[in-house]
This record gives sequence, C-alpha cells and structure tokens, in this order.
Amino acid sequence: MLASILLCLAGLVGLAVGGEFLVRGSVGIAKRLGVSDLVTGLVIVGAATSMPEMVASVEAALLGSPELAWGNIVGSNIANTLLILGVAALVMPIMLTGTGKRDAVIALIASLALWGITFMQTGSIWIGVALLAGLIAYIYWRYNHPRPDDNDEDEAEVVLAIHWSLVAFLVGLAMLVAGGTALVSGAIDLARLFGVSETVIGLTVVAIGTSLPELAASVAAALRGKPGLALGNVLGSNIYNILLIGGVTMIVAPVAVPASLLTYQLVLLAVSALALLVLLATAKQIGRVVGAGLVVLFAVNTAMALTG
Repeated sequence: MLASILLCLAGLVGLAVGGEFLVRGSVGIAKRLGVSDLVTGLVIVGAATSMPEMVASVEAALLGSPELAWGNIVGSNIANTLLILGVAALVMPIMLTGTGKRDAVIALIASLALWGITFMQTGSIWIGVALLAGLIAYIYWRYNHPRPDDNDEDEAEVVLAIHWSLVAFLVGLAMLVAGGTALVSGAIDLARLFGVSETVIGLTVVAIGTSLPELAASVAAALRGKPGLALGNVLGSNIYNILLIGGVTMIVAPVAVPASLLTYQLVLLAVSALALLVLLATAKQIGRVVGAGLVVLFAVNTAMALTG
C-alpha cells in the first residue's frame, strides 16, 4: 500500500510541476503572438492545463480502466467550476466583464451531450470522432475571434522568447506524461486495496490531482488582476475535458460511460455549468461569498462520492 501511495504522490508532483511548465510555456507563446487574455485562457491555457486529465484518462483507458478515465473527466470539470473558480474568487473576487457567455453556453452543451451519451449506454469510436470534430469547430471559431494588435517587440526577441516558451512547454508535457502514468497506476492499486470503485477514485483523487495546474493558473491569474484568463482557463478546460479527452478516451476504449455517473455527478456537472452561465449573464463579479459557497459544495460532493 505504501508503494501505491508514494506512486500517487510522485504522480501528483509530476502533474503539478509539469503543468506549471506547460502553462508558462503556453502563456509565453500566446503573449508573443498577441492573443487576448480570454482567448489565451480558453484556447491555450485551457488546453495546456487539460493535459494532465488527458494523460491520466488515456493511460487509464489503455490499461483497461475506462471507469477511472470517465470519473476523472467528470470529476475534473466539477473541480474546475466549484473548487478552482471558488478558490480563485476567495483569493481575489473575479470581475465579470460580460465576456465568456458564449463559451459558457458551449461548456453547458458539452456537459449535456456527455449526459446524453451516458444515458444511452452506448460506446462507439464514432462518438469519440464526433466529440473531437466538435472541439475542432470550437477552436476554429475561437481562434478567429478578434485579437488585439501585434506588439512592437523586436522580431529576434520574439523568436527567442517563443523558443524558450516552447522548451518549457515540451518539458512540462514530458513531466505530465510521467506523472499521469504514475498517478493512474497508484490510483488503480489503491482502488483495489480499499475496495473502492475506479469511478470514485477517478472522481476524487485523480480528478483533484489532475486539476492542480488549473488551480495554479487560475489563482495566479486572479492575483494578477486578469479575470479573463482565470475564467477562460476554467471554461476552456471544461470544454477540452469533454470534447478532447472524452473523444480520445471513447476512441481508445469504445465502451459505455459508467451508468453510476448518472446518479448525481453528471447532474451536478450540468447544474454547475448552467449556474456559471447564469452568473456570467447576470452578475458583475464572482465574490468571496459565492466563492466560499462553491468550495463548500465541492467538499460536500467529494465526501458524498467517497462515502456513497
């Protein structure tokens, strides 16, 4: 058991450190290319911070544990909306500037689509292909959104900065692969030792662990007064988790999503996505009171998953 715990801890460290490198590299590249904070959060940081979930879920699917993979996807999205956005708001209230509503709609549609796929209890490579096609359409639409003017930095300096950002990105990606492999192996062993389902382990231990990069990125963005980056990171990661990671997982392991997720986890996923859309449409900020409420709700949900 000790070996499994140490393996999980080593994997978490690898994911956290690798995610930080990946985020720094992604943000560095995006800044030099003149992409806005919101689009950077949605397309660049959202994709980068979703890599731990990607590695962990695909690794789990390849090892014959799709329950762990889907539990991780659903649990990570719940953690993003409740834990990460809540903690970021506790650190610094997140001002809402009216942006992100369309992306919140996409996140809600993706959540409802996942609920529908689970309800049908059907697994198919073509479902995975359809999810990936949806992601490609989303990225194309988002990347062609109006961007700010290019900066006036010297071209040689820009190339050098992008070079080092790319190095950081690749180092982070390598650490994520190693960390994800270790975390999944340890988590599967722990699930078998304690008699807990792999779905529950995915919803809790693995989901929280793979969400550490999102937590670090969103808190840092809140501290730096970049609400668009913090919000875009959460929305983008949620979209990537379902469309990209869910799509790849379904292609690698074309089996039905665990029906146990229909009980309340997928309901909470859809409700939290809808609540975020309502906040973006009606509120001026996500303050500390709301942030505390989100964190408490996440803690209650995690306790229910572990004891249910």
